[in-house]
Amino acid sequence: MNLKKLHIPVTALVIAGVTLIGSVPLATFASAAASGYTYTAPHLRASSTSAGYTKVIARISPSVVGIVGVPTKEAYMAESAASGDDSQYNPDDPGIAFGSGVIISKDGWIVTNAHVIANMEDGAKVITSDASGHNKTYIVQEFYSDTVSDLALVKINATGLKTASFVSSSQKPEVGEQVIAIGTPLSLSLRNTATSGIISGVNRAVDASYYLLQTDAAINPGNSGGPLINMDGKVVGINTMKYEAVGVDNLGFTIPADTVQYIIKQLFAYGEVRRASIGLELKESDDALIGLPTNDALTVAAVHSAGAKKAGIKEGDILYSVNGTRVHTVVDLNELFRSYKPGDKVKLMMQSAGDIVTRTVQLTQSQTTDAVVSTDEEAGGE
Repeated sequence: MNLKKLHIPVTALVIAGVTLIGSVPLATFASAAASGYTYTAPHLRASSTSAGYTKVIARISPSVVGIVGVPTKEAYMAESAASGDDSQYNPDDPGIAFGSGVIISKDGWIVTNAHVIANMEDGAKVITSDASGHNKTYIVQEFYSDTVSDLALVKINATGLKTASFVSSSQKPEVGEQVIAIGTPLSLSLRNTATSGIISGVNRAVDASYYLLQTDAAINPGNSGGPLINMDGKVVGINTMKYEAVGVDNLGFTIPADTVQYIIKQLFAYGEVRRASIGLELKESDDALIGLPTNDALTVAAVHSAGAKKAGIKEGDILYSVNGTRVHTVVDLNELFRSYKPGDKVKLMMQSAGDIVTRTVQLTQSQTTDAVVSTDEEAGGE
C-alpha cells in the first residue's frame, strides 16, 4: 500500500504515436494549449435530490483554480518509477503536469500544495473561471513553499477574484460530516470536478508532520491543492494525498484548515515558516509507529540544538511533556509547537538516568520539524 501525493502522472508511454498522461492522450490538451487553455464550465443544474450540493458547488467553484505546467525531470522520473514505466525523459516532449488551488485573496494569492509547484518548471500557469464559466489564464508571478506541511502560496497578476472562506478554528470537523472535494483531476477538460463523501476520520498521523483529515470523497491525481468543503461552502482543508493499492478505495487525506491558516500566515509574514523546535531527534514507541493508541513517551535519539545541550538533555533521555502537555508522538509535538515561536522558553518533564527531572529549554528555529527515528522493523515493514 502506497501513500501518494496527488499530482497528475506526467507523460507515461507512447502507443501508436499518441503520448498519454496516465490514460489521457496529450493530444486532448494540444488544442487547449494553443487557444490559451480555453475551458467551458459545465452548467450546474439543480435536482430534487442534489439541490444542496448544486448550490454549494456553484458558490465555491469560481474560487477553485487549475494549475498546469511542464513537469521537472525529477517529477517525470519519480512518476515513471512509481508507475513501473521505463520510458526515458524527453526534454523536447516532457508532458504536462496538473494540480489545483484555492483563491484566498482578491488580488491573486492562491494556496496549493508545495509538491504541485515543486513538480513544475518555471512558467506554470493558473486557470481561473467565473460563475458564468468564462476562464482566464495567468502566469505564476511568485510563490512561497513549505515542504514540511506540503503547502504553498502562489501569486498571479489579477484583481477582483472570488475568494473562498475557511472554517473558523472553533469549527472542528467531525467524523460523518458531509464534504465535497473539488479539483482538476487528469486534465483541464475535467476542471472543477466535484466528488462527495464524508469526513472518515480526524487527527490522522499518516506520513505527514501534522495531523490530517481522512475522507472517502474521491480524490485523484491532479486534485492536489484543491479544497475539501463542507455543506456551508466553507473550506475544511486542502487535499494532499491518498492511499493507492489494489483493493484500496477512497482513502484520501486533507490538510486541516487550521493548519493551512497557520502556514499561510507565516508565509505571508516571513516568506518561510519559522517553526519552534527543541532541537532533538526523537524516537517514538513501537505502538506509536504502527498507529496503536499509546501513552508511551518519546526517547531522545540525538541532541542537536545548543539550547537542548545547555539544558543538559542527553541521548537516551525520555520526554514526557512540554509545559505540562503530554506528548506521545512527534506529530503531537509539532502540533503543540504551532503555539510557540523560536526564542520562547519551555519546561520539559523528562526522565534522565532514572530520575524524573525538569529541563528548561530555549526553543530554536528549524527549517523542519523535530525528526523521528524509525526502522522498517519498528514500523512493521518488510
